[in-house]
Amino acid sequence: MKLLRYGEPGQEKPGILDGEGNIRDLSSVVADIDSSILSDTALAKLRDVNINSLPRENGSVRYGPCVANVGKFLCIGLNYKDHAKESGMPIPPEPVLFSKFTSAICGPNDDIKIPRNSKKTDWEVELGLVIGKEAAYVSEQEAEACIAGYCVINDISEREFQLERSGQWDLGKGCDTFGPIGPWLVTKDEVADVHNLGLWLEVNGERVQTGNTSLMIFKPAEIVSFLSHHLSLQPGDIISTGTPPGVGLGFTPPRYLKDGDTMKLGIDGLGEQTQVCTHA
Repeated sequence: MKLLRYGEPGQEKPGILDGEGNIRDLSSVVADIDSSILSDTALAKLRDVNINSLPRENGSVRYGPCVANVGKFLCIGLNYKDHAKESGMPIPPEPVLFSKFTSAICGPNDDIKIPRNSKKTDWEVELGLVIGKEAAYVSEQEAEACIAGYCVINDISEREFQLERSGQWDLGKGCDTFGPIGPWLVTKDEVADVHNLGLWLEVNGERVQTGNTSLMIFKPAEIVSFLSHHLSLQPGDIISTGTPPGVGLGFTPPRYLKDGDTMKLGIDGLGEQTQVCTHA
């Protein structure tokens, strides 16, 4: 299933894509796309719904973040060898964890607000994991059952704030609008092989990132298991799993986003995002 939320900010309705790519209103079935519907049992009930009997949304709509009321927004850094190299950092022996603040979450096509005094705002296309079952001290095999589905994430990053200021990454990762998620939460039964998904990003029509999840250092189940031995994961938590090479920091000279720039990005089977940069 491709689950989604649509409508104006703060007024989003739950939806689902039908077989022809139309949005169907799920409001009569569930209150929202959140932790309450991400268990295997709840998702199985959704699969039994006759989608074609639901109201079809006609016309253009805004996609909201594909998951509501996210508890934790966790991120893994340097999870592709070539990205670690272009960042001038060693390949990590274990997953590098940082967080985005949930106030960074926005819709997949919402404008990105470049922070005031920012000089080095950058892009990062990433695979997102959506947790559907509590995970605490789980093995890699057990971790698979804790993932409800996947989504596209743009891990927007302000490199000066991240790397040159306070000695920790969160300052440059958690600014408002720095976490577009969606357009869809794609349940894992619709993803044939999460370890072989192409992902890409363009800036102003120029392809700058091209990668594949097969090149991840730490795979999704390994990440979930590792994190669960340090903190518990709850339904509705989101994990962004790292980016392939091609970020602005890695260019010579570096290239960063400016007012009016447009990013377009996507992952095979998980949809696309488009964002325009504006000044906060």
